Amino acid sequence: MNWTVVQRILGLLVMMFSLTMLPPVLIAVLFEEPTWLPFVEAFGLTFVAGLLIWIPVHRSRKDLRLRDGFLVVAAFWTVLGTFGAAPLYFADAITLSITDAVFESMSGLTTTGATILTGLDELPRSILYYRQQLQWLGGMGIIVLAVAVLPMLGVGGMQLYRAETPGPVKDTKLTPRITETAKALWYVYLAFTIACAVSYMVAGMGWFDALCHAFSTVAIGGFSTHDLSIGYFNSAAIDIVAIVFMFAAGINFSLHFFAWRYVSIKHYAQDPEFQAYTLILIALSVLVVAGLFYHRSYTNPGDAVINGVFQAVSIATTTGFTTANYATWPVFLPVALIFASFIGGCAGSTAGGIKVIRCLLIYKQGVREIARLVHPSAEIPVKLGNKAVGFRVVDAVWGFFSVYIVVFVVLMLLMMATGLDQVTAFSAIAATLNNLGPGLGDVATGFMTLSDTAKWVAVAGMLLGRLEIFTLLVLITPTFWRH
Repeated sequence: MNWTVVQRILGLLVMMFSLTMLPPVLIAVLFEEPTWLPFVEAFGLTFVAGLLIWIPVHRSRKDLRLRDGFLVVAAFWTVLGTFGAAPLYFADAITLSITDAVFESMSGLTTTGATILTGLDELPRSILYYRQQLQWLGGMGIIVLAVAVLPMLGVGGMQLYRAETPGPVKDTKLTPRITETAKALWYVYLAFTIACAVSYMVAGMGWFDALCHAFSTVAIGGFSTHDLSIGYFNSAAIDIVAIVFMFAAGINFSLHFFAWRYVSIKHYAQDPEFQAYTLILIALSVLVVAGLFYHRSYTNPGDAVINGVFQAVSIATTTGFTTANYATWPVFLPVALIFASFIGGCAGSTAGGIKVIRCLLIYKQGVREIARLVHPSAEIPVKLGNKAVGFRVVDAVWGFFSVYIVVFVVLMLLMMATGLDQVTAFSAIAATLNNLGPGLGDVATGFMTLSDTAKWVAVAGMLLGRLEIFTLLVLITPTFWRH
Protein backbone atom coordinates (compact mmCIF):
# COMPACT_ATOMS: atom_id res chain seq x y z
CA MET A 1 0.00 0.00 0.00
CA ASN A 2 1.44 3.37 -1.07
CA TRP A 3 0.31 5.42 1.92
CA THR A 4 2.07 8.58 0.82
CA VAL A 5 0.42 8.68 -2.61
CA VAL A 6 -2.97 7.96 -1.02
CA GLN A 7 -2.47 10.78 1.47
CA ARG A 8 -1.27 13.17 -1.25
CA ILE A 9 -4.26 12.54 -3.51
CA LEU A 10 -6.69 12.74 -0.61
CA GLY A 11 -5.28 16.10 0.42
CA LEU A 12 -5.56 17.45 -3.13
CA LEU A 13 -9.14 16.23 -3.50
CA VAL A 14 -10.22 17.73 -0.17
CA MET A 15 -8.72 21.10 -1.17
CA MET A 16 -10.55 20.90 -4.50
CA PHE A 17 -13.81 20.10 -2.74
CA SER A 18 -13.43 23.14 -0.48
CA LEU A 19 -13.87 25.37 -3.54
CA THR A 20 -17.43 24.06 -4.00
CA MET A 21 -18.45 25.89 -0.81
CA LEU A 22 -17.88 29.31 -2.41
CA PRO A 23 -20.78 29.44 -4.97
CA PRO A 24 -23.41 29.49 -2.14
CA VAL A 25 -21.68 32.67 -0.89
CA LEU A 26 -22.52 34.32 -4.22
CA ILE A 27 -26.12 33.11 -3.92
CA ALA A 28 -26.35 34.63 -0.42
CA VAL A 29 -24.99 37.94 -1.69
CA LEU A 30 -27.27 37.89 -4.74
CA PHE A 31 -30.40 37.41 -2.64
CA GLU A 32 -29.10 39.69 0.14
CA GLU A 33 -29.14 36.92 2.73
CA PRO A 34 -26.91 37.12 5.84
CA THR A 35 -26.00 33.44 5.46
CA TRP A 36 -22.65 33.64 3.69
CA LEU A 37 -20.41 33.31 6.77
CA PRO A 38 -20.99 29.56 7.44
CA PHE A 39 -19.88 28.74 3.91
CA VAL A 40 -16.72 30.85 4.23
CA GLU A 41 -15.93 29.19 7.57
CA ALA A 42 -16.53 25.74 6.09
CA PHE A 43 -14.36 26.60 3.07
CA GLY A 44 -11.50 27.69 5.32
CA LEU A 45 -11.78 24.60 7.54
CA THR A 46 -11.92 22.20 4.60
CA PHE A 47 -9.10 23.87 2.64
CA VAL A 48 -6.77 23.99 5.64
CA ALA A 49 -7.52 20.34 6.47
CA GLY A 50 -6.72 19.32 2.89
CA LEU A 51 -3.56 21.41 2.96
CA LEU A 52 -2.38 19.79 6.19
CA ILE A 53 -3.00 16.34 4.70
CA TRP A 54 -1.14 17.23 1.48
CA ILE A 55 1.92 19.19 2.65
CA PRO A 56 3.85 16.35 4.39
CA VAL A 57 3.73 14.16 1.27
CA HIS A 58 3.47 16.69 -1.56
CA ARG A 59 6.78 15.55 -3.10
CA SER A 60 5.69 11.92 -3.40
CA ARG A 61 5.52 10.76 -7.03
CA LYS A 62 4.80 7.05 -6.71
CA ASP A 63 2.37 5.36 -9.10
CA LEU A 64 -1.22 4.87 -8.00
CA ARG A 65 -2.21 1.21 -8.01
CA LEU A 66 -5.69 -0.32 -8.12
CA ARG A 67 -5.54 -1.17 -4.41
CA ASP A 68 -4.64 2.45 -3.61
CA GLY A 69 -7.55 3.64 -5.77
CA PHE A 70 -10.09 1.74 -3.68
CA LEU A 71 -8.70 3.24 -0.49
CA VAL A 72 -8.68 6.78 -1.91
CA VAL A 73 -12.28 6.51 -3.09
CA ALA A 74 -13.59 5.06 0.18
CA ALA A 75 -11.63 7.51 2.31
CA PHE A 76 -12.52 10.49 0.16
CA TRP A 77 -16.26 9.80 0.20
CA THR A 78 -16.19 9.38 3.97
CA VAL A 79 -14.16 12.55 4.46
CA LEU A 80 -16.23 14.34 1.82
CA GLY A 81 -19.49 13.65 3.59
CA THR A 82 -18.03 14.88 6.85
CA PHE A 83 -16.62 18.15 5.54
CA GLY A 84 -19.67 18.65 3.31
CA ALA A 85 -21.73 18.78 6.50
CA ALA A 86 -19.76 21.76 7.85
CA PRO A 87 -21.82 24.59 6.26
CA LEU A 88 -25.05 22.93 7.41
CA TYR A 89 -23.71 22.53 10.94
CA PHE A 90 -22.39 26.10 11.14
CA ALA A 91 -25.53 27.71 9.68
CA ASP A 92 -27.68 29.65 12.17
CA ALA A 93 -30.73 29.44 9.88
CA ILE A 94 -31.07 25.72 10.72
CA THR A 95 -30.20 23.94 13.95
CA LEU A 96 -28.63 20.60 13.14
CA SER A 97 -26.64 18.16 15.23
CA ILE A 98 -23.48 16.68 13.76
CA THR A 99 -25.42 13.50 12.98
CA ASP A 100 -28.14 15.37 11.11
CA ALA A 101 -25.64 17.55 9.21
CA VAL A 102 -23.61 14.51 8.11
CA PHE A 103 -26.81 12.66 7.16
CA GLU A 104 -27.99 15.55 4.97
CA SER A 105 -24.57 16.01 3.40
CA MET A 106 -24.07 12.31 2.71
CA SER A 107 -27.60 12.04 1.32
CA GLY A 108 -26.81 14.83 -1.12
CA LEU A 109 -23.40 13.59 -2.24
CA THR A 110 -24.60 10.02 -2.73
CA THR A 111 -27.66 11.38 -4.62
CA THR A 112 -29.94 9.55 -2.19
CA GLY A 113 -32.27 12.48 -1.56
CA ALA A 114 -33.40 11.39 1.90
CA THR A 115 -33.71 14.40 4.20
CA ILE A 116 -34.08 15.36 7.84
CA LEU A 117 -35.06 18.96 7.03
CA THR A 118 -38.56 20.45 7.08
CA GLY A 119 -39.79 23.90 6.15
CA LEU A 120 -37.69 24.03 2.98
CA ASP A 121 -39.84 26.84 1.56
CA GLU A 122 -38.64 29.17 4.35
CA LEU A 123 -34.94 28.27 4.28
CA PRO A 124 -32.33 30.70 2.90
CA ARG A 125 -31.66 30.15 -0.78
CA SER A 126 -27.93 29.74 -0.22
CA ILE A 127 -28.59 26.62 1.88
CA LEU A 128 -31.15 25.31 -0.61
CA TYR A 129 -28.67 25.83 -3.45
CA TYR A 130 -25.87 24.11 -1.52
CA ARG A 131 -27.97 20.97 -1.01
CA GLN A 132 -28.75 20.79 -4.73
CA GLN A 133 -25.11 21.42 -5.67
CA LEU A 134 -24.02 18.51 -3.45
CA GLN A 135 -26.25 16.21 -5.47
CA TRP A 136 -25.05 17.53 -8.80
CA LEU A 137 -21.41 17.02 -7.88
CA GLY A 138 -22.07 13.57 -6.46
CA GLY A 139 -24.16 12.52 -9.46
CA MET A 140 -21.46 11.80 -11.95
CA GLY A 141 -18.91 11.34 -9.20
CA ILE A 142 -16.47 13.90 -7.92
CA ILE A 143 -13.73 11.34 -8.35
CA VAL A 144 -14.40 11.17 -12.09
CA LEU A 145 -14.11 14.94 -12.26
CA ALA A 146 -10.85 14.67 -10.36
CA VAL A 147 -9.61 12.09 -12.85
CA ALA A 148 -9.75 14.79 -15.53
CA VAL A 149 -7.72 17.15 -13.34
CA LEU A 150 -5.24 14.93 -11.50
CA PRO A 151 -3.08 14.11 -14.54
CA MET A 152 -2.12 17.78 -14.59
CA LEU A 153 -0.86 17.23 -11.06
CA GLY A 154 1.16 14.17 -12.03
CA VAL A 155 -1.26 11.46 -10.93
CA GLY A 156 -2.81 8.89 -13.27
CA GLY A 157 -6.49 8.20 -12.89
CA MET A 158 -7.55 4.83 -14.30
CA GLN A 159 -7.44 3.21 -10.85
CA LEU A 160 -9.71 5.88 -9.38
CA TYR A 161 -12.09 5.62 -12.32
CA ARG A 162 -12.48 1.86 -11.93
CA ALA A 163 -13.11 2.17 -8.19
CA GLU A 164 -15.71 4.94 -8.57
CA THR A 165 -17.82 4.36 -11.68
CA PRO A 166 -21.06 2.40 -11.28
CA GLY A 167 -21.78 -0.83 -13.12
CA PRO A 168 -20.27 -4.27 -13.74
CA VAL A 169 -18.17 -3.42 -16.80
CA LYS A 170 -15.64 -0.77 -15.81
CA ASP A 171 -12.86 -1.05 -18.37
CA THR A 172 -14.83 0.22 -21.36
CA LYS A 173 -13.43 3.62 -22.30
CA LEU A 174 -15.24 6.15 -24.47
CA THR A 175 -11.94 7.60 -25.61
CA PRO A 176 -8.40 6.16 -25.66
CA ARG A 177 -7.23 8.22 -22.68
CA ILE A 178 -8.94 8.00 -19.29
CA THR A 179 -8.60 11.77 -18.82
CA GLU A 180 -10.51 12.40 -22.03
CA THR A 181 -13.12 9.85 -20.94
CA ALA A 182 -13.77 11.71 -17.71
CA LYS A 183 -13.97 15.03 -19.54
CA ALA A 184 -16.34 13.58 -22.12
CA LEU A 185 -18.67 12.30 -19.41
CA TRP A 186 -18.73 15.69 -17.73
CA TYR A 187 -19.37 17.55 -21.00
CA VAL A 188 -22.41 15.36 -21.58
CA TYR A 189 -23.47 15.77 -17.94
CA LEU A 190 -23.16 19.55 -18.12
CA ALA A 191 -25.05 19.71 -21.41
CA PHE A 192 -27.92 17.70 -19.93
CA THR A 193 -28.00 19.98 -16.88
CA ILE A 194 -28.24 23.13 -19.00
CA ALA A 195 -30.91 21.61 -21.25
CA CYS A 196 -32.90 20.50 -18.20
CA ALA A 197 -32.71 23.92 -16.51
CA VAL A 198 -33.80 25.72 -19.69
CA SER A 199 -36.68 23.26 -20.15
CA TYR A 200 -37.86 23.83 -16.58
CA MET A 201 -37.81 27.59 -17.16
CA VAL A 202 -39.80 27.24 -20.38
CA ALA A 203 -42.30 25.08 -18.49
CA GLY A 204 -42.85 27.82 -15.91
CA MET A 205 -40.20 27.56 -13.17
CA GLY A 206 -38.25 30.58 -12.00
CA TRP A 207 -34.52 30.53 -12.79
CA PHE A 208 -33.45 29.59 -9.26
CA ASP A 209 -35.86 26.67 -8.93
CA ALA A 210 -35.07 25.60 -12.49
CA LEU A 211 -31.32 25.51 -11.80
CA CYS A 212 -31.70 23.70 -8.47
CA HIS A 213 -34.11 21.10 -9.81
CA ALA A 214 -31.97 20.57 -12.92
CA PHE A 215 -29.07 19.74 -10.59
CA SER A 216 -31.06 17.08 -8.75
CA THR A 217 -32.90 15.76 -11.83
CA VAL A 218 -29.80 15.04 -13.91
CA ALA A 219 -28.01 13.71 -10.82
CA ILE A 220 -31.08 11.53 -10.05
CA GLY A 221 -30.90 12.97 -6.56
CA GLY A 222 -34.39 14.02 -5.54
CA PHE A 223 -33.66 17.00 -3.29
CA SER A 224 -36.06 19.88 -3.86
CA THR A 225 -36.33 23.51 -2.77
CA HIS A 226 -39.88 22.88 -1.57
CA ASP A 227 -41.45 20.52 0.96
CA LEU A 228 -43.93 19.31 -1.66
CA SER A 229 -41.11 18.51 -4.12
CA ILE A 230 -42.16 18.80 -7.78
CA GLY A 231 -45.79 18.65 -6.62
CA TYR A 232 -45.35 22.23 -5.33
CA PHE A 233 -45.58 23.59 -8.87
CA ASN A 234 -48.80 21.71 -9.73
CA SER A 235 -47.87 21.85 -13.42
CA ALA A 236 -48.27 19.04 -15.95
CA ALA A 237 -45.66 20.70 -18.19
CA ILE A 238 -43.05 20.66 -15.40
CA ASP A 239 -43.95 17.06 -14.56
CA ILE A 240 -43.40 16.03 -18.19
CA VAL A 241 -40.01 17.81 -18.34
CA ALA A 242 -38.98 15.98 -15.16
CA ILE A 243 -40.13 12.62 -16.56
CA VAL A 244 -38.12 13.11 -19.77
CA PHE A 245 -34.90 14.09 -18.02
CA MET A 246 -35.21 11.49 -15.25
CA PHE A 247 -35.57 8.86 -17.97
CA ALA A 248 -32.56 10.26 -19.86
CA ALA A 249 -30.40 10.48 -16.73
CA GLY A 250 -31.06 6.81 -15.99
CA ILE A 251 -29.49 5.78 -19.31
CA ASN A 252 -25.81 4.83 -19.60
CA PHE A 253 -24.03 8.13 -20.25
CA SER A 254 -21.71 6.45 -22.74
CA LEU A 255 -24.75 6.06 -25.04
CA HIS A 256 -25.39 9.80 -24.76
CA PHE A 257 -21.73 10.45 -25.53
CA PHE A 258 -21.83 8.31 -28.68
CA ALA A 259 -25.06 10.00 -29.76
CA TRP A 260 -23.36 13.38 -29.41
CA ARG A 261 -20.10 12.33 -31.09
CA TYR A 262 -21.64 10.48 -34.06
CA VAL A 263 -24.91 12.48 -34.30
CA SER A 264 -26.93 9.25 -34.31
CA ILE A 265 -29.44 7.55 -32.04
CA LYS A 266 -29.32 4.08 -33.65
CA HIS A 267 -27.13 2.65 -30.92
CA TYR A 268 -29.82 3.29 -28.30
CA ALA A 269 -32.16 0.78 -29.95
CA GLN A 270 -29.30 -1.69 -30.37
CA ASP A 271 -28.31 -1.65 -26.69
CA PRO A 272 -29.86 -4.59 -24.73
CA GLU A 273 -29.70 -2.74 -21.42
CA PHE A 274 -31.50 0.29 -22.84
CA GLN A 275 -34.18 -1.96 -24.30
CA ALA A 276 -34.73 -3.67 -20.94
CA TYR A 277 -34.65 -0.32 -19.07
CA THR A 278 -37.32 1.16 -21.36
CA LEU A 279 -39.49 -1.95 -21.17
CA ILE A 280 -39.34 -2.00 -17.36
CA LEU A 281 -40.36 1.66 -17.08
CA ILE A 282 -43.22 1.24 -19.57
CA ALA A 283 -44.51 -1.88 -17.80
CA LEU A 284 -44.27 -0.25 -14.36
CA SER A 285 -45.99 2.93 -15.58
CA VAL A 286 -48.85 0.91 -17.07
CA LEU A 287 -49.18 -1.09 -13.83
CA VAL A 288 -49.28 2.02 -11.63
CA VAL A 289 -51.69 3.95 -13.84
CA ALA A 290 -53.96 0.89 -14.15
CA GLY A 291 -53.91 0.50 -10.36
CA LEU A 292 -54.87 4.14 -9.84
CA PHE A 293 -57.73 3.81 -12.34
CA TYR A 294 -58.93 0.54 -10.80
CA HIS A 295 -59.04 1.98 -7.28
CA ARG A 296 -60.35 5.36 -8.54
CA SER A 297 -57.65 7.22 -6.68
CA TYR A 298 -58.13 10.29 -8.89
CA THR A 299 -61.35 11.79 -10.21
CA ASN A 300 -59.52 13.31 -13.17
CA PRO A 301 -58.09 10.63 -15.55
CA GLY A 302 -55.36 13.01 -16.67
CA ASP A 303 -54.11 13.39 -13.09
CA ALA A 304 -53.98 9.61 -12.69
CA VAL A 305 -51.87 9.24 -15.84
CA ILE A 306 -49.44 12.08 -15.08
CA ASN A 307 -48.97 11.20 -11.41
CA GLY A 308 -48.76 7.47 -12.12
CA VAL A 309 -46.13 7.78 -14.83
CA PHE A 310 -44.20 10.42 -12.87
CA GLN A 311 -43.92 8.30 -9.73
CA ALA A 312 -43.11 5.17 -11.72
CA VAL A 313 -40.20 6.87 -13.49
CA SER A 314 -39.06 8.81 -10.41
CA ILE A 315 -38.95 5.80 -8.07
CA ALA A 316 -37.72 3.25 -10.62
CA THR A 317 -34.80 5.50 -11.61
CA THR A 318 -34.16 6.16 -7.88
CA THR A 319 -34.64 9.92 -8.35
CA GLY A 320 -37.15 10.25 -5.54
CA PHE A 321 -39.11 13.32 -6.68
CA THR A 322 -42.79 13.24 -5.74
CA THR A 323 -45.92 14.88 -7.11
CA ALA A 324 -48.23 13.00 -4.74
CA ASN A 325 -48.05 11.12 -1.45
CA TYR A 326 -47.60 7.76 -3.14
CA ALA A 327 -47.30 6.03 0.25
CA THR A 328 -51.09 6.49 0.64
CA TRP A 329 -51.91 4.89 -2.72
CA PRO A 330 -53.51 1.41 -2.84
CA VAL A 331 -51.18 -0.80 -0.84
CA PHE A 332 -49.63 -2.86 -3.66
CA LEU A 333 -48.52 0.24 -5.63
CA PRO A 334 -46.07 1.71 -3.07
CA VAL A 335 -44.54 -1.72 -2.53
CA ALA A 336 -44.24 -2.31 -6.31
CA LEU A 337 -42.52 1.06 -6.68
CA ILE A 338 -40.06 0.35 -3.85
CA PHE A 339 -39.19 -3.02 -5.40
CA ALA A 340 -38.65 -1.31 -8.77
CA SER A 341 -35.99 0.88 -7.14
CA PHE A 342 -33.92 -2.27 -6.50
CA ILE A 343 -33.44 -2.56 -10.27
CA GLY A 344 -32.61 1.14 -10.65
CA GLY A 345 -31.19 2.63 -13.82
CA CYS A 346 -28.54 1.58 -16.31
CA ALA A 347 -24.89 1.01 -15.48
CA GLY A 348 -22.88 4.14 -16.23
CA SER A 349 -25.80 6.40 -15.29
CA THR A 350 -26.33 8.53 -12.20
CA ALA A 351 -29.04 6.14 -10.94
CA GLY A 352 -28.79 3.86 -7.92
CA GLY A 353 -30.04 0.31 -7.41
CA ILE A 354 -28.57 -2.98 -8.56
CA LYS A 355 -28.59 -1.71 -12.19
CA VAL A 356 -30.59 -2.97 -15.15
CA ILE A 357 -27.70 -4.81 -16.79
CA ARG A 358 -27.09 -6.93 -13.69
CA CYS A 359 -30.79 -7.79 -13.42
CA LEU A 360 -30.85 -8.59 -17.14
CA LEU A 361 -27.89 -10.95 -16.79
CA ILE A 362 -29.48 -12.65 -13.76
CA TYR A 363 -32.67 -13.15 -15.79
CA LYS A 364 -30.76 -14.57 -18.76
CA GLN A 365 -28.77 -16.85 -16.47
CA GLY A 366 -32.06 -18.11 -15.02
CA VAL A 367 -33.43 -18.81 -18.50
CA ARG A 368 -30.23 -20.66 -19.37
CA GLU A 369 -30.52 -22.87 -16.27
CA ILE A 370 -34.09 -23.77 -17.21
CA ALA A 371 -32.92 -24.67 -20.73
CA ARG A 372 -30.18 -26.86 -19.21
CA LEU A 373 -32.82 -28.91 -17.41
CA VAL A 374 -34.10 -29.95 -20.84
CA HIS A 375 -30.66 -30.17 -22.49
CA PRO A 376 -28.17 -31.04 -19.70
CA SER A 377 -25.18 -31.43 -22.02
CA ALA A 378 -25.77 -28.30 -24.10
CA GLU A 379 -23.31 -25.39 -24.03
CA ILE A 380 -25.63 -22.41 -23.78
CA PRO A 381 -23.90 -19.02 -23.49
CA VAL A 382 -25.42 -16.01 -21.76
CA LYS A 383 -25.72 -13.31 -24.41
CA LEU A 384 -26.29 -9.58 -24.44
CA GLY A 385 -27.44 -8.86 -27.98
CA ASN A 386 -25.26 -11.01 -30.21
CA LYS A 387 -22.30 -11.09 -27.84
CA ALA A 388 -21.63 -13.85 -25.35
CA VAL A 389 -20.93 -12.64 -21.83
CA GLY A 390 -17.85 -14.05 -20.14
CA PHE A 391 -18.26 -16.41 -17.19
CA ARG A 392 -16.30 -14.05 -14.95
CA VAL A 393 -18.79 -11.25 -15.58
CA VAL A 394 -21.76 -13.53 -14.84
CA ASP A 395 -20.05 -14.81 -11.68
CA ALA A 396 -19.32 -11.24 -10.59
CA VAL A 397 -22.97 -10.26 -11.10
CA TRP A 398 -24.19 -13.17 -9.00
CA GLY A 399 -21.60 -12.38 -6.36
CA PHE A 400 -22.71 -8.75 -6.25
CA PHE A 401 -26.38 -9.74 -6.03
CA SER A 402 -25.69 -12.16 -3.18
CA VAL A 403 -23.68 -9.64 -1.18
CA TYR A 404 -26.31 -6.97 -1.90
CA ILE A 405 -29.03 -9.13 -0.34
CA VAL A 406 -26.87 -10.01 2.68
CA VAL A 407 -25.96 -6.35 3.28
CA PHE A 408 -29.62 -5.35 2.91
CA VAL A 409 -30.74 -7.93 5.49
CA VAL A 410 -28.02 -6.95 7.97
CA LEU A 411 -28.80 -3.23 7.68
CA MET A 412 -32.53 -3.88 7.95
CA LEU A 413 -32.05 -5.91 11.13
CA LEU A 414 -29.90 -3.10 12.56
CA MET A 415 -32.67 -0.63 11.74
CA MET A 416 -35.24 -2.84 13.46
CA ALA A 417 -32.93 -3.11 16.49
CA THR A 418 -33.29 0.66 16.93
CA GLY A 419 -37.03 0.19 17.44
CA LEU A 420 -38.44 0.66 13.94
CA ASP A 421 -41.28 -1.49 12.60
CA GLN A 422 -40.69 -3.86 9.66
CA VAL A 423 -42.22 -1.62 6.97
CA THR A 424 -40.25 1.44 8.06
CA ALA A 425 -36.99 -0.50 8.45
CA PHE A 426 -37.38 -2.27 5.10
CA SER A 427 -38.21 0.88 3.16
CA ALA A 428 -35.57 2.96 4.98
CA ILE A 429 -32.82 0.56 3.88
CA ALA A 430 -34.31 0.28 0.39
CA ALA A 431 -34.36 4.08 0.20
CA THR A 432 -30.74 4.45 1.30
CA LEU A 433 -28.99 1.38 -0.16
CA ASN A 434 -30.71 2.02 -3.52
CA ASN A 435 -29.98 5.77 -3.22
CA LEU A 436 -33.69 6.43 -3.63
CA GLY A 437 -34.71 8.84 -0.86
CA PRO A 438 -38.39 8.55 0.08
CA GLY A 439 -39.58 5.42 1.84
CA LEU A 440 -42.74 4.13 3.48
CA GLY A 441 -44.04 4.09 7.03
CA ASP A 442 -42.30 6.57 9.34
CA VAL A 443 -39.83 7.63 6.61
CA ALA A 444 -42.44 8.37 3.93
CA THR A 445 -41.94 12.12 4.40
CA GLY A 446 -38.37 12.12 5.70
CA PHE A 447 -35.88 10.63 8.16
CA MET A 448 -36.19 13.35 10.80
CA THR A 449 -38.02 11.12 13.30
CA LEU A 450 -35.33 8.40 13.37
CA SER A 451 -32.88 8.03 16.22
CA ASP A 452 -29.23 9.02 15.73
CA THR A 453 -28.24 5.35 15.62
CA ALA A 454 -30.75 4.66 12.84
CA LYS A 455 -29.47 7.69 10.92
CA TRP A 456 -25.89 6.39 11.05
CA VAL A 457 -27.09 3.02 9.77
CA ALA A 458 -28.79 4.92 6.93
CA VAL A 459 -25.55 6.82 6.21
CA ALA A 460 -23.70 3.51 5.94
CA GLY A 461 -26.39 2.30 3.52
CA MET A 462 -26.00 5.42 1.37
CA LEU A 463 -22.23 4.97 1.11
CA LEU A 464 -22.49 1.26 0.36
CA GLY A 465 -25.10 1.92 -2.32
CA ARG A 466 -23.25 4.79 -3.97
CA LEU A 467 -19.97 2.88 -4.18
CA GLU A 468 -21.75 -0.37 -5.06
CA ILE A 469 -20.82 -2.25 -1.89
CA PHE A 470 -17.62 -3.99 -3.04
CA THR A 471 -15.56 -0.78 -3.07
CA LEU A 472 -16.11 -0.50 0.68
CA LEU A 473 -16.32 -4.17 1.65
CA VAL A 474 -13.03 -4.96 -0.08
CA LEU A 475 -11.32 -2.79 2.55
CA ILE A 476 -12.28 -5.16 5.38
CA THR A 477 -10.96 -8.31 3.69
CA PRO A 478 -7.56 -9.74 4.78
CA THR A 479 -6.64 -10.25 1.11
CA PHE A 480 -6.74 -6.50 0.46
CA TRP A 481 -4.16 -5.76 3.13
CA ARG A 482 -1.75 -8.58 2.32
CA HIS A 483 1.45 -7.59 0.53
